[in-house]
Parts: sequence; structure tokens; C-alpha cells
Amino acid sequence: MTKIKSVDDLLNYAIARETEANNFYEKLAQAVKKDGMREILEGFAAEEAWHKEKLEAVKAGELAIGDEEIGSLGITDKLPEIKPAANMTYIDTLAFAMKKEKAAYTLYSNLAMVAQTQSLRQTLERLAQEEAYHKLRLEIEYDWETF
Repeated sequence: MTKIKSVDDLLNYAIARETEANNFYEKLAQAVKKDGMREILEGFAAEEAWHKEKLEAVKAGELAIGDEEIGSLGITDKLPEIKPAANMTYIDTLAFAMKKEKAAYTLYSNLAMVAQTQSLRQTLERLAQEEAYHKLRLEIEYDWETF
């Protein structure tokens, strides 16, 4: 991880992660064959792009704060690590995406703990909750497909 020395460093790091997440979901949406899931993944890509815009607005001095607590089915915690591969099954793809969302949630939660201002902390906490929501939606799909 890049050494974070300032709020700008933190925001730049988070913006880069959101760009990566957007690209990941766009590629995954193109690869998945299930129409309903393709639409969900395209939605995730759009939300990750929105997160990037939100972080850029924070960096420019504009803040939009909200709070919400998102639950979890706990499925992600029980799954083994999965490495991305061209021939991943639909279930493996869901599991991999859940792990990515959990990592994004953890990243924003950790960044929020070290944020220097309450506004930045609240924004990062909100982004963490949005990533938790993505994970929950993936867990529901995984549960639907496996049980």
C-alpha cells in the first residue's frame, strides 16, 4: 500500500481503488452469461464510478454525508480465497467479487479511523457502507445460487 502522508494522499489512493473496482466490474459484467447478474455487475461498476466522483468532490472541498448501517449474511467470511481466472464458474465469480467488496469495506473503514476531519471520516464511513451493500447483494445472489 502507498504510504499516506496527507488527506490528498488518502483521497488519491481511494480514488485509484475505485477506478480499479469500476474496471473490474465492467470486465466481469462482460464475461458473465447470466443476464440478471450482468445488470447487477454493471450497476456495481456505475456505483464504483460514482464513489470515485464522490471522492473527487471531497478532494475539491465538497462533501455529501449520509449514514446507514448495512448488514451481512456472513457468507464471505466462510469462503476460501479465490484467485481470478479466465474460466471461473459463476459461483467462483460471485465469491471473488464478495471478497473484493469486503476488502473495499475494510479499506474505507480503516481509512475512516485515521481521517483527520469528521467530514472526511463520515464520507469514508459512508463509502464503506456502500461497499458493504455491494457485498450483501452478492451474498444474496450466492445464497440463491448455492442453496
